[in-house]
Amino acid sequence: MTSATKTQERLARLAEICLALPEASRLDQGDHASFLVRTKVFAYYLDNHHGDEIVSVCCKALPGDNQRLIEANPRKFYLPAYIGPRGWVGVRLDLLTIDWTEVKEIVRGSYELSAPKKLLALL
Repeated sequence: MTSATKTQERLARLAEICLALPEASRLDQGDHASFLVRTKVFAYYLDNHHGDEIVSVCCKALPGDNQRLIEANPRKFYLPAYIGPRGWVGVRLDLLTIDWTEVKEIVRGSYELSAPKKLLALL
């Protein structure tokens, strides 16, 4: 399987997770994709963002959680450029194995930080 095929499969799996959430939508932007709830982004799919050679999903995290995740497993988590200092965390999707249950949990947490209360009641 080629790297491009793996990347597309991982984006498809991520999209399935994100779009299962109430009123979630996807906006493709070249090699990247944004996942929104109404007008707020809750996840970014990034492929070689600014030449970093990383394929990942970036999500909002509670204050300090992004640093704790990175410190606990710097191979899997990283501080994404620009948005990391504002509380976002990157989860690498270019590793040999991906814990999709963990990805789903992190995406859902980000969604919960972004969605209106009426939509949270639907979860």
